[in-house]
Amino acid sequence: MTPPQEGENIHDLTEGRLDLALRASNEGIWDWWTDKNEIYYSRRILEFLECGDKRAPNFFTPPHKTVHKDDRDRFMAALANALDPGGPELFSIDCRVHTGSDGWRWLRIRGTVVRNRLGQATRIAGSMIDISRRKSAEAQIDEERHQLRLLIDHVPLQVYFKDTKSRFVLANKRMAEWNNVANVDEITGKHDRDFFASEHWEAAARDEQEIMATGNSITGKLEHEVREGRSSTWVLTSKFPWFDRKGKIKGTFGVSSDVTELVEAQHKAANLASELAERNQVYEEEVQLAREIQQALARSHFPSIFTSDQQLQFGARYQPTSGLAGDFFEIVRISDEVCGLLICDVMGHGVRSALVVAMLRGLMEKQRRSASDPSAYLSGLNNGLSSILERAEATMFATAFYAVVDLNEGTIHYACAGHPGAIVSGSKGVYQIAARKDERGPGLGLIPKAGFPAQEIPLDQVKRLLLFTDGLIEAENEAGDEFLESGLIKAIEDRTGEPLEEMLDGVITTVLAHAEGHHFGDDVCLLGMEVGKA
Repeated sequence: MTPPQEGENIHDLTEGRLDLALRASNEGIWDWWTDKNEIYYSRRILEFLECGDKRAPNFFTPPHKTVHKDDRDRFMAALANALDPGGPELFSIDCRVHTGSDGWRWLRIRGTVVRNRLGQATRIAGSMIDISRRKSAEAQIDEERHQLRLLIDHVPLQVYFKDTKSRFVLANKRMAEWNNVANVDEITGKHDRDFFASEHWEAAARDEQEIMATGNSITGKLEHEVREGRSSTWVLTSKFPWFDRKGKIKGTFGVSSDVTELVEAQHKAANLASELAERNQVYEEEVQLAREIQQALARSHFPSIFTSDQQLQFGARYQPTSGLAGDFFEIVRISDEVCGLLICDVMGHGVRSALVVAMLRGLMEKQRRSASDPSAYLSGLNNGLSSILERAEATMFATAFYAVVDLNEGTIHYACAGHPGAIVSGSKGVYQIAARKDERGPGLGLIPKAGFPAQEIPLDQVKRLLLFTDGLIEAENEAGDEFLESGLIKAIEDRTGEPLEEMLDGVITTVLAHAEGHHFGDDVCLLGMEVGKA
């Protein structure tokens, strides 16, 4: 220590050094004799209070109005404790004090209590420091913490921090509710084993140890939570390493979201898909059986129709676009010399049209007695189908062409139900019959008791007769042009010298060459008949 210079007072020197030290620490000193209203404040305290020495209030004496009302009770309690004969030797309080500029300033007040022999406080002296900035910062931090806590507690997620032994250090309200406890304090210090069965908590603990060992996060992991005596739940969890400011591992933290309903819905959907797959397999097997029956009927053997000098030869082509088709043909054997040729096209495709086909085949059996009369035969099919569809409240229909070939009489009688007329190839060339509207009746199933006019041509003018469905003539090329009846007539003309089977194949080939993509857009059915010598 530097000794005092000549003329310097040691007391003044000490007081000056104390004042410098207090200024450096932003503190001021005060001294109050408890039996007096006056109080001594150093210049620094007067600066805090923003007033002069004569206006400075003694806020240690009642009624303490210069102390903020929110701090007043604490201040009075601390002061009363210090003045009590059995009280502490130190007086300590942080409070807001009114200033000369009509503001409030936070002061940290500390004092030493001097007592007489009876323990009564006679004097309290100490220091004051302005802590307004720190209090303001603390208030801001507290508000931010409050806001953060509000966010954490109200997000629809389970949020938590765990120490290195996987014990909960902090959790939000959602986590408390998830674990069926009243508040978050009941979670602190506990382990997952306190809430979950071993198959879950052991796996969770292994994950957390790995995170702490490697520093790598685990995100978006689906976890199956199993609890004793409670239904299991599913959560989507992300966990991360928890480091302190110096980079030292403190544990883990994570978030989990409840996805139980979603997972259960997925399980139900998977079970439903499996059930539907099984049902679909059964359905496919049934459809396959129906398909095989349809194809077997289309490949059935043709009846022998002949006289002593003539016989009929038949050929057919059947190309459905789907598993079940609405096109079919039938050759009805009426006698050795007489047969009926029927071709039919049911509206649509698939199961509905296949059902109507099955109905028509059943109705055909009922109409065998009228099979030699085309008009009566189609009328019977129409009335039967109309009655069924009306009872079923279904809108369906079918078109048909039916011809009766009689070798004895040498005639072909025919009637049409909204279907394209057959193509005749013979002595008068190649042409279409039932081409006019007045030669056709309505489609089957549309109008009960409708009429179907019958026409007749001599058999000696006919070499071949070709019945077909509209999938053949409606085939479109890339420009959208249909093949039409005119194209079919030309294809037949080009092949009049070929055998019946080759002609049928040639017609199919010609139409496919015309069609865009070289495939049919609708079911195709061809039935050919040729008159030959016995």
